[in-house]
Amino acid sequence: MTRRRILFLCNANSARSLMGEALLRHLAGDRFEAFSAGSEPDRPHEMALAALHKQGIDTQGLASKSLEAFAGERFDTVIVLCDKARQACRDWTGEVDERLDWDIRDPRLIEREQAYEQALQEIRHRLQLWLDAQH
Repeated sequence: MTRRRILFLCNANSARSLMGEALLRHLAGDRFEAFSAGSEPDRPHEMALAALHKQGIDTQGLASKSLEAFAGERFDTVIVLCDKARQACRDWTGEVDERLDWDIRDPRLIEREQAYEQALQEIRHRLQLWLDAQH
């Protein structure tokens, strides 16, 4: 059985999309290959990595990547986590069977200590619902 390829996208690929990538590997890495990218990639945010560690989720190998790094590739599903990345997807040259838009607030713009943990929990909730619907 081939694993389905899933790409998580957000603006900086420093928090939300990295969390999605790590979380999918953690929850269903035997069924899916998880990747992430950003329309304007930055470096992984330490608070995002800390939120993942706190939940016992492996962050080894996580790195910010550009959406262009996946040009021409095919994915079963692309999960877009912010409006800016949604705009960038219009010009992306990759192929996708299913595109989901989950607008998760950017934790970098929230002045609360738990913002990254809350974003992770929201991604986990939506991802679990999506996984439950997969065969």
